[in-house]
Amino acid sequence: MSKPLIVSIPHNLGQAEAMRRLQGGMSSVKSQFGDKVASIQETWTGNRMDFRVGAMGQNVQGHLEVMPDQVRVEVQLPWILAMVAEKAKTFIQKQGTLMLEKK
Repeated sequence: MSKPLIVSIPHNLGQAEAMRRLQGGMSSVKSQFGDKVASIQETWTGNRMDFRVGAMGQNVQGHLEVMPDQVRVEVQLPWILAMVAEKAKTFIQKQGTLMLEKK
């Protein structure tokens, strides 16, 4: 297995508001990219969300932690997707920022 992809997304919303904006946010990703995403599961425990995404015939799993000033996302990419890790990192940062900006 490849090393985890870690992305930090800064925010100035405070922990509670950032969590509120992110909860259920994976479903908006599913509706936006439904043709590429087969399944999404998310489970919240406190300020941590564990997730599993089925995309392009691969399963991607990871978690995110919401902190008062940033969201830390850690994703385990299968080896076949590890080749596009930089693109994945950019995508995660962009989507996370968009979810946090929504009111």
